[in-house]
Amino acid sequence: MVTTVVTDKSNKASNLRFLVPHWAMRFKYQAIFVSLLSLLFYGNTVGNEFALDDTAVIVQNGYVWRGFAGVPDILTKDAYDSYFKQINTTDQVRGGRYRPLSIVTFAIEQQLFGALTQQQADSLVRFGVTPIAKEEHDKQFLRLMHIRHGVNVVLFMLSCVVLLYFLRNIVFRHNTMLAFVATVLFVVHPIHTEVVANVKSRDEIMSLLFICLTFISAFAYNRSGKMWLLAAALVSYVLAFLSKEYAITLLLLLPLSFYLFGNTGIKRSAILSLPYWVVAAVYVVVRLLVMPQRSEFSDNDIQINPYAMAHGTQKLATEIATLLQYLRMMIFPHPLSCDYSYNQIPYEDFTSPVVWVSLSVHVLLLGIGIYYFIRRSVVCFGIAFYFINLMMVGNLLFDIGATMCERLVYHSSVGFVVVVAEAIGYAVRRYGWCGRSVVWAPVAIIVLTLCGYKTIARNADWKNDQTLSYQDINVCPNSFLISSNVGSLLVNNADKEPDTAKRTADIRRAIGLFGHALSLQETYALGHLNRSVAYLKLSMPDSAAVDLERVRALYPVHPSLPDLYYYVGLDFYYKNQFQPAAISWQITLNLSPRHPQAMRGLMVIDSLQKEFSHSKGN
Repeated sequence: MVTTVVTDKSNKASNLRFLVPHWAMRFKYQAIFVSLLSLLFYGNTVGNEFALDDTAVIVQNGYVWRGFAGVPDILTKDAYDSYFKQINTTDQVRGGRYRPLSIVTFAIEQQLFGALTQQQADSLVRFGVTPIAKEEHDKQFLRLMHIRHGVNVVLFMLSCVVLLYFLRNIVFRHNTMLAFVATVLFVVHPIHTEVVANVKSRDEIMSLLFICLTFISAFAYNRSGKMWLLAAALVSYVLAFLSKEYAITLLLLLPLSFYLFGNTGIKRSAILSLPYWVVAAVYVVVRLLVMPQRSEFSDNDIQINPYAMAHGTQKLATEIATLLQYLRMMIFPHPLSCDYSYNQIPYEDFTSPVVWVSLSVHVLLLGIGIYYFIRRSVVCFGIAFYFINLMMVGNLLFDIGATMCERLVYHSSVGFVVVVAEAIGYAVRRYGWCGRSVVWAPVAIIVLTLCGYKTIARNADWKNDQTLSYQDINVCPNSFLISSNVGSLLVNNADKEPDTAKRTADIRRAIGLFGHALSLQETYALGHLNRSVAYLKLSMPDSAAVDLERVRALYPVHPSLPDLYYYVGLDFYYKNQFQPAAISWQITLNLSPRHPQAMRGLMVIDSLQKEFSHSKGN
């Protein structure tokens, strides 16, 4: 095979001396490599099931189960609307979640492989689907989850190819090799495992895909003036908005890119961006109409508002410190976790050095961005793409209902790899020996090997809730959510444990984990509810009743309360404690007046009491 020193005009400008086959500089072959690399790194996710937010968005989403018939509801309601209805609430997570496009794809998949009627769907999502497939619908659903994972991988591959095209033709148009380097770094970055391995996070993939398509179509229109390209850009922008709210960042990034890469002045760049402002305005109006009002109760719940317990300037200080955590994970993505909720990231204040280091680093980044803005450099675009998208998820501008999540920097990572690739290009221009294969080939092999090992292993952790939570509690033992999830899994799996001693130990461990979660927030209704179930499995109805009273005070309409009070009464009954049994069953009837088992139980107790009184009278 003949190798040549790349000498095309674009690469002469940067004095690159990468020794590569000439054909490898062509988009077609780079796209094939990027696609195969994506498949290699994420192909093992196809065997996964469902985990984390998949439950609320897919498993217990009646609109998804109904296929095409559910699409109108998906387009006109919050992403969690169906799930909220299952638990008798309308409270939203902070800010609401209007991102219907990915959920529409879930409904389409359901239609193709077995949609249900509304009645069947409502019944099934209430019954639930278990990871251990016993019923036929469970097995069918898990088979469909494998297909959904496969679609995620294909969409990720497609988005990476589109990203490569975007970087080659706009950002690094004078150096296509750096566009390839940046794209490969994006593909192999382990922080993206949550986005690809968690089906729910398809919204992230589709958002970036349509953002890149918007850039590509917008620049093509600016160069040619063809109206169909403007239409394509605006349609892509609409789809980006329907994927996720990140699309709003283009109101700043588009004019910036027109200025940096389109040979236009600031005023002209702003004018070219006006059509996209119209789309954004329409989206905001639609979103306001679709999103229902929220209850203020959720503002005090640390599962929804992680800063509910922060005092004074703690919230602001912690948000600033968290930005540094994101940057650290961009550089060194280990260890990884599905959750960083309270109190895994403790509150900081302005006496903490971390806060000031983070503030200094990000002010410096802004300064560098401004410096390179004047020079119309790629570095400015990379920093802006990183920083503007980070502001969307950093809680400084909007409360997003989470301290931090790995998936939330999926978009920001594009800016990061752009800056890294440009830094590599600078090193090659400054020090010619950096461009030789003897230098970069071993580095590339090491990076690909380490990232591949981390990514493929992490994909396996995302198989289901159990594998994920059991792994991540070792990484984030102070996480409110992970403690609760592991506790719930231990309780749910206890009945399948043949070893009585281990079963008891697991349930007691679960009680301890619920206790840890409740020590962080005593008003956590679900924690009390799940702990009551654990107490029932240990035949401790007194303790279970105490937790259920807290649930009844905090969440009086929870659908599980009538049955749980019934089982508490049944446990008391088997212990011959008839009075507390009768009290529990009466509460059951107060919550569910037609509860047949509770009615029969009270009749039995009443009969026993009459029989006892009669025998005593004799």
